[in-house]
Amino acid sequence: MKIGLIGCGNIGQFLLESLNMDSFLDGSRIDAVFVRDKKGYEDLANRCRTRLYDDFQAFLQSDTDLIIEAATVQSVKQYAPDILRHGKDILIISVGALADRSFFEELKALSELNGRKIYLPSGAIGGLDVLKAAQSTGQLESVTLTTRKPASSLTDEPVESEQVLFDGPAFEAISQFPKNINVSIILSLAGIGAEKTRVKIVADPHVNKNIHAIEAKGDFGKLTLNVENNPMPKNPKTSYLAALSVLSALKNSHDWLEIG
Repeated sequence: MKIGLIGCGNIGQFLLESLNMDSFLDGSRIDAVFVRDKKGYEDLANRCRTRLYDDFQAFLQSDTDLIIEAATVQSVKQYAPDILRHGKDILIISVGALADRSFFEELKALSELNGRKIYLPSGAIGGLDVLKAAQSTGQLESVTLTTRKPASSLTDEPVESEQVLFDGPAFEAISQFPKNINVSIILSLAGIGAEKTRVKIVADPHVNKNIHAIEAKGDFGKLTLNVENNPMPKNPKTSYLAALSVLSALKNSHDWLEIG
């Protein structure tokens, strides 16, 4: 499978190294990369043997089967519709873009019209299979996510003790913390929606990891899950599990056995 990549930040570079240099997935590699300025990535492109584009239409015309978005919410809104219209599958990392209900419905319609798939990796959390199973028959009553992060990653203000920065519905959380709470949207999509999913964001000066606590209740029973994410080895600002979940989604997309 030939893959296109939008963005070449922490996760983008991790994917390039994993797929093109370490051959993580036999028969699959990133063949084209779209960036704003090619000059800063020429060495990486040469090392990973891939092609750089700074013209989106030329990138879209390249011989790729699936395109991975590893940039920003704005990039998803700008490029995802054209990717689906052009008959390519897309894997979206910046799932916060889907908090916009009208945009979500637009992508759904384009996916169905063009017979294309949209892949959403699980990111830095787990438990999505339980939520999907419970919600399939409407047995999910409540979902709560409490995200605790190092204070310095959430605010520039000095914080001496833990401070709740947000407590409300997921769709409001993503609008106020677009770079920090993508997990709330993937949780909402798997469960009862962004309006009903409750999110609490805590800035804690005494932790050095991103910690996500999920609690769900319904006729099925109760789910309690706590995930403590280690940072990526080469960049502490990105959760390692979030990057690994993208590789897992790619692998599952053409495995003969699908679990969950």
